[in-house]
Amino acid sequence: MSAADSPATSSGVRLRRALAMGVVLLLLALLPPLANLLGQPFLVTLFTRFLIYAIAAVSLDLIIGFGGMVSFGHAAWFGLGGYAVAIAALHAQDGTAFLGMPGTNEALVAWPLAMLVAAVVALPVGALSLRTTGIHFIMITLAFAQMIFWLFVSVKVYGGDDGLAMARRNAFPGLDLRDAATFYWLCLALLAGWTAFVRRLVGSRFGLVLQGIRQSERRMVALGYPVFRYKLAAFVIAAAGAALAGALWANSARFVSPDMMSWQKSGELMVMVILGGIGTLYGPIVGAAALLGLEHVLAQYTEHWMLFLGPLLVLVVLFARRGLWGALGGRR
Repeated sequence: MSAADSPATSSGVRLRRALAMGVVLLLLALLPPLANLLGQPFLVTLFTRFLIYAIAAVSLDLIIGFGGMVSFGHAAWFGLGGYAVAIAALHAQDGTAFLGMPGTNEALVAWPLAMLVAAVVALPVGALSLRTTGIHFIMITLAFAQMIFWLFVSVKVYGGDDGLAMARRNAFPGLDLRDAATFYWLCLALLAGWTAFVRRLVGSRFGLVLQGIRQSERRMVALGYPVFRYKLAAFVIAAAGAALAGALWANSARFVSPDMMSWQKSGELMVMVILGGIGTLYGPIVGAAALLGLEHVLAQYTEHWMLFLGPLLVLVVLFARRGLWGALGGRR
């Protein structure tokens, strides 16, 4: 055993990583008062957007990085989550029912409902898509996402191509989500909770089987594991996570549109995962921060900011196999 692999060294590395993550969480928690102190209150809105996209990126990394399922339709669940919340709020405001069910503006009802809707739709979509692999799986997930996209474009009662506005944010017991700082802290708590859940999941027996499937599906079939069921469960869980992010985005912008589930949005989420580091769990969070930060800074100088993103992404793929998280010294 080398000195680098000794238990003392490993525990020291874990301690330093825990301290670094604690410092980052503390800085994120202190962002609203620091932004007001610096006279830059817009930073709260910018970082709220980052936290929401980070939840969606972490959910996508679950199936790409740990399950080997490269989905190009993940934005469909992001959009479904947003529309579920907005439609429920609309019917609550009008006092009408949807499929015999009353609307609601309660966050503790609408947000789990959004996750449930995405999971229910993802179940048959995943069951069909997972009968294919490789490029065929990528294309069929894209096809299903586009079908959902065009469905909401054609439903004029909910805004069609123009989208649907929300009169106000959802109500959360004991919290005033109309306050930007309060909503930011809630998004931070949900990101921390979702990341902890996914970390626990990938470290469990379920996650180990999922990683084994990514490495060699034939071997796991030979060992007697129900591979299809494990992959389908991961697909549905990832869809529910993306729907939670979509529900938060609908509350943040107080507006939803079919663009939330377009293939371009799926591409953005995939870029976040690749940029941060596939299969690193924390990498997608770094990737979301990097992508949105670059967009914010470069867009001030040119509308063609993606011309700079492209070469950066190529450099990361060529020289940083583990993405930005790996370049920063992070481990799986």
